[in-house]
Amino acid sequence: MTSTPQSDPAGPAAAPESAFDALDVCHRHTALALGRLAALVTQLSRGDPDGAAGEIARAILDHFNVEIREHHRDEELHVFPALAAKADAGMADTLARLRQDHSWIEQDWSELAPHLDAVANGQSWYDLDVLREGGSIFTALCHAHVALEESLIYPQARQALSPEQSRAMRNEMLRRRRAVQPSGGR
Repeated sequence: MTSTPQSDPAGPAAAPESAFDALDVCHRHTALALGRLAALVTQLSRGDPDGAAGEIARAILDHFNVEIREHHRDEELHVFPALAAKADAGMADTLARLRQDHSWIEQDWSELAPHLDAVANGQSWYDLDVLREGGSIFTALCHAHVALEESLIYPQARQALSPEQSRAMRNEMLRRRRAVQPSGGR
């Protein structure tokens, strides 16, 4: 079970052409991280945590501790306000649900992260049941959240933002990511 921790099958990270390209890439990274989480739980269930398990756990931690938090910040700073300004009651309810999802994702993550950190650091005190059950709930929530964004929110936000607003959004996202990126880069 060897994989590069945060690699995207498309190759090395380049600056996205648009802000929505960056958001879409994060969704792909999230799907990869969730798949890694499921594979890690399976590996740990067999009782064979090895060095690769630690690397996988570290990659999952990196994604959800940094990339997903920046992603949610992007949406709450740029995407949701662009839609809220012109929202009908249905859209307002959807945006409220997505904001609540962000809180639930963060809460669920705060329960999983210490256990993954233990695996990443070669410690044996992690609770496999927490990883299995909490991971399943977390995964379902993340997949439902992404599906709603990709099917409804992003298409409408792309239409709502002017080209100038989209460029400003992309530039702000890139600037912020440079500030939070580890010195070694990805």
